[in-house]
Amino acid sequence: MNKNPANFVPLTPISFLHRTADIYGQRQAVVYENRSYTWYESRDRCVRMASSLSNMGVQKGDTVAVFAFNTPEMFESHFSVPMSGAILNTINVRLDANTVAYILDDGNAKALIVDRELFDIASKALSVSSSQPTVILIDDEFADTKPEVNIDVINYETLISEGDPSFKWRSPEDEWQPLALNYTSGTTGKPKGVVYHHRGSYLMSMGTVIGWELPNHPVYLYSVPMFHCNGWGHAWTMAAVAGTVICLRVFSPEKVFDLIEEYSVTHFGGAPIMLNMLANAPKTIQKSFDREIRVMTAGAPPPAKVLESMMSLGFRIMHVYGLTETYGHILQAAPQTSWLEESPAKQAQLIARQGVRFPMTEDVSVIDQQTGLHVPPDGETIGEIVVKCNTCMMGYLNNPEATKEAFMDDWFHSGDLAVIHKDGYIQIKDRSKDIIISGGENISSVEIENVLYQHPAVGEAAVVAMPDELWGEAPCAFVELKPGQKTIANELISFCKDNMAKFKQPKQVIFGPLPKTATGKIQKHELRAIVQNNGDG
Repeated sequence: MNKNPANFVPLTPISFLHRTADIYGQRQAVVYENRSYTWYESRDRCVRMASSLSNMGVQKGDTVAVFAFNTPEMFESHFSVPMSGAILNTINVRLDANTVAYILDDGNAKALIVDRELFDIASKALSVSSSQPTVILIDDEFADTKPEVNIDVINYETLISEGDPSFKWRSPEDEWQPLALNYTSGTTGKPKGVVYHHRGSYLMSMGTVIGWELPNHPVYLYSVPMFHCNGWGHAWTMAAVAGTVICLRVFSPEKVFDLIEEYSVTHFGGAPIMLNMLANAPKTIQKSFDREIRVMTAGAPPPAKVLESMMSLGFRIMHVYGLTETYGHILQAAPQTSWLEESPAKQAQLIARQGVRFPMTEDVSVIDQQTGLHVPPDGETIGEIVVKCNTCMMGYLNNPEATKEAFMDDWFHSGDLAVIHKDGYIQIKDRSKDIIISGGENISSVEIENVLYQHPAVGEAAVVAMPDELWGEAPCAFVELKPGQKTIANELISFCKDNMAKFKQPKQVIFGPLPKTATGKIQKHELRAIVQNNGDG
């Protein structure tokens, strides 16, 4: 028996758009400020753009970069670019021109779709880039700034209007065919290009539908940046369930609360820092809801205190875990009925764990980095999270050595250190580079951060290792206070001492704003540089 076109069709998330447009064509697909499109209209726009890209010479295997915010154009690119046969490369909107140039060159971009507000950075990047992609301009009237356009560009809407609505879109010949290219943050060197295939993104969407218990026609606020792991694949997921996508150009607590109320939002996602901003928003703009709103959060382990605050406002939080290299989330803190018997504080602690496998995740384990053996489920023994699944990257673009290292011993190695609890739930203790080794004892920076978040004056906290003449390393805490709150270093150190083992308490506390990435992750490498330059304080 052989596979043939009747019994084997390459999986691709692009198929979700066509099914939903055929069945629910008149339902609202995308809403953004004063614009909205039905699923039929969205497909039409995507097909037209795919046609125009093909007419420009974009072919199978070419890269089309998108440097834009969460607007309809960014959403459409998740379908139109692969429908032309090309590979979608979404670029972090907070990157500097030199890094953008590096990404354009490394990915060999054939075209660049750029938001007007980001044009100055894009223009500088192109001036030093060896690649010279065709530039397509998103001229959004809601851009905060509108820099002068001083090079030849093509207007995005012109390509839509000139595109062929009957264009025959290209299904992948092989589901292993590259679909998207995403770059890591590059905190320890140049960003690495992570390649996704069609099969993985299809399965990621299906796994999300099951794991998040998504109904048909959810109303989804797109607060996750679509440049980050393709917005966790939720553009394709919402197409699968015929949802309505509310686009959020720039995150602000007031805007989020208003949109949730105005459009009866049922689901949204975001990094823990976003939840923290909502939980600590001024009472004048904060809103609570008498209906359940489901929230997916991922990134640094969320403080239990923040989760508890969000739950009190009517939000049901599901914490997930993943990396750029795994298309986003692969673990979930899947709730158990028995958790409902626990106090809100205990529930928040359980939810804050990274959890168990998503339905599309074949195998995740925690292994001892020295012996390669699986650690026991005792909640104490620390090892590295390793993964096997169809949503693991194809590899790093133009970097076979890093690819080989990441896939040692037939596992993908995450670099995250964790324990397994008796109930099988995994909990991160640190990144390999973030663990603090003080006097031979391993100290989890995450554990200290969680204690600091319990202090009423602390808005955000990050802990890194600082040099120490006696112990080798000691914890140093960086703290950003809530608006209007005051405290001193000794008070926070004493607070930690009262709530954890004495040897884990921070030796020093530094107050001030914390540096963050575009996805809300605190940039610990910058904090480590500060303490290294200051010696052992």
